[in-house]
Amino acid sequence: MIGWNFFTMGNKTELETRGCLNIIPKKKMITGAPLDMLKENLPVDEELLLLSNDVTTSLVLVDPVNGFCTIDSGNLAPQQPDQRIEEMVGESVRLAKLFCGKKWPMFAFLDTHRPDVPEHPYPPHCIVGTEEANLVPALEWLEKEPYVTIRRKDYINGFVGSFDKDGSNVFVDWINASQIKALLVLGICTDICVLDFVSSTLLARNRGILVPLEEVIVYSKGCATFDLSVHVAKSSKELIAHPQDLFHHVGLYIARARGAKIASEVGFWYLWIESE
Repeated sequence: MIGWNFFTMGNKTELETRGCLNIIPKKKMITGAPLDMLKENLPVDEELLLLSNDVTTSLVLVDPVNGFCTIDSGNLAPQQPDQRIEEMVGESVRLAKLFCGKKWPMFAFLDTHRPDVPEHPYPPHCIVGTEEANLVPALEWLEKEPYVTIRRKDYINGFVGSFDKDGSNVFVDWINASQIKALLVLGICTDICVLDFVSSTLLARNRGILVPLEEVIVYSKGCATFDLSVHVAKSSKELIAHPQDLFHHVGLYIARARGAKIASEVGFWYLWIESE
C-alpha cells in the first residue's frame, strides 16, 4: 500500500512514513438532529489530502452530466438550486483544471442510455443524443483535453459499464497502461454511482486486476446525491424517501468501510507549503 505522510495541524507534528500522499486529520463537526445521531454512531473519518508529484494520481469524475446536475434537465435533474450539487460541480472544475495543468491523467464517466433499454427503478434519463447525457457547461472543455479519457456508460456502475463486447475493460486497461497508483473520485450520486464504482474498483484492486493501483480516495465535498424528502415520498407508492445529507453520509461511510479513504479537502502539497 502507499505510505502516507500524516500531519496534525495543532502542533505541526510530522509523523512521516515512506510515501508521498499527505493526509491531515480534520476536526469533526456534527449538525442536525437525525444526521447528528447518524454521524455519532457511524462516524466517517475525513482528512485533508495533499497531493504531490511523487505518486501517479488520477482524477475520476463520475457522471457530472446535465441530467443529474443542471436544473430542469430531465427526470433525475434537480428542480431547484442545490448547494451540494453546485459545490460538487465547482470542486470538479477546480481539480480538473489543476490536473490538466499538470498533465495528469483523468477519467470521466458520462451516464448515457438507449431509449429502449430502461434502468429500473429509475425513470428514463440521460438518453443518448440528448443534452442530459452531456457534460455540464462548466466541464464541456474536458472533451478537448488530451489527458482526459471519457467513457459513456449505460450502467449505474462505471466499472461494469467499461466492459466492451470483446470482454476487455477500458477503465482497467487505462489504469494498467498509465500505471495509476491512486484514484481521487468525485461525482454524483455519492451513495449510488460513486459508491458502486468505488466498491468494484477496490474489489478489482484486491483481486490483482488493477495491478498498479494502491489507493482510492473519495472527496466528500466533491460528491453529491439527490434529495427526496419523506413528505414528498409519502405522496406516491412509487417513491422512496432519500434525504440528501443522510444518504451522502451513508455513501461515504460504506465507501470507507470498503477500504476507500475519505478526503474532506484536496490540494497540492506545494500550494499548501506556499500558503503557510
